[in-house]
Amino acid sequence: MTAEEQKTVVEETKVEDAALQEKIAKALADPTKKRKAEDEIEIDIHGSVPLSKKQKRMLRRGKVTLEELNAKYNLDASSVSEFQKEQAEGKKGKEEGADAEGDADADEKKVKKEQFGVWIGNLSFDTTKEDLIRFIHAKTKDNENEEERVEESDIVRVKLPLASNEGKQVKNKGFCYMDFDSEAKMLAVVKLSENQLNGRNLLIKNSKSFEGRPDKNDLVASSKNPPSRILFVGNLSFDTTDEVLRKHFQHCGEITKIRMATFQDSGKCKGFAFVDFKEEAGATNALKDKSVRKLALRPIRMEYGEDRSKRQVRKRPEQGQQQSRDGGRKQFDIPNEHSAPRRDREGKPQGKSQDRAQGKRTNNYNKAKMGNNNRLKSSIALASAQRGSAAIVPSEGKKVKFD
Repeated sequence: MTAEEQKTVVEETKVEDAALQEKIAKALADPTKKRKAEDEIEIDIHGSVPLSKKQKRMLRRGKVTLEELNAKYNLDASSVSEFQKEQAEGKKGKEEGADAEGDADADEKKVKKEQFGVWIGNLSFDTTKEDLIRFIHAKTKDNENEEERVEESDIVRVKLPLASNEGKQVKNKGFCYMDFDSEAKMLAVVKLSENQLNGRNLLIKNSKSFEGRPDKNDLVASSKNPPSRILFVGNLSFDTTDEVLRKHFQHCGEITKIRMATFQDSGKCKGFAFVDFKEEAGATNALKDKSVRKLALRPIRMEYGEDRSKRQVRKRPEQGQQQSRDGGRKQFDIPNEHSAPRRDREGKPQGKSQDRAQGKRTNNYNKAKMGNNNRLKSSIALASAQRGSAAIVPSEGKKVKFD
């Protein structure tokens, strides 16, 4: 190739490169145009990268820090400062909201402390708020002390929960809460306990008094069965074994046996078991011990089990006692309407009993023959019909021959 030809090739290559660059610039300038494979985009690998949504979410949750992300991705300083500004504004707004909520809670608590309430139980299901207000006003209007006289304006709140009866008449649940504006009025209402309203003796006490309420944590008192040496354990994991249960309850008392319900195919625990202690104190200690209420990070259910050894089995009376209870009827063979009919030597009934037994059999037979429409059943009607033979019958026809 001569020098002129080489020069021509170089010039043509430059023209083609310039045309390609111009084409790429036009493609990049037009955002609606789809890029083709031959379009080239220059990317600075060492340039800064703005924060993505995923990175911001990880920063909010505390999974990563800005230093770690900056060391890995070379974050853009402007995006980092913008994210920090957003975080500061959001934190400030939350603090202001928390302060407002705290003030509201404080005011609400203050109001609650100023209120004096009572709990009223054993209500008739038809009792309404108006009935309660009229009852309290009528019972306290004759008090000598004016502070103990309760007017309707002195009642701050009446909370009477209602039960939903699937569209039927709505009734209350048998109790209510009532708040007053002074302690003297509350004490005056508490004195009205055991007074009758709508045919029921009311139970009234201070709403802050929890005396007589069952303790949910007291498993001994809440057990359905009476105290026994057997402990029922429920909500167990399927991987629970006898050894695990024995180690779990060994400090409560001496264990004689562990009866665990298991599946027949796999042999694993069904979720409950019975732990038999030697003494009743072992099961009681297990119910009182809070450290055994969880097994394998699962809260277990415990209560007294039924001790079958304490069951009172009724014995059947002996033959002599049975005869004495019959009042001598068997001894003297006194017949009555329930006794069997007398029979002769051949075993046939005698006298009136014979006729009664024969008539009873006849009626039963007639009822069995007739259907619902007072017609003879088909099975009875065809009982005496001649049956066809199942054997091979020889032909009796005439043989015809054709010539």
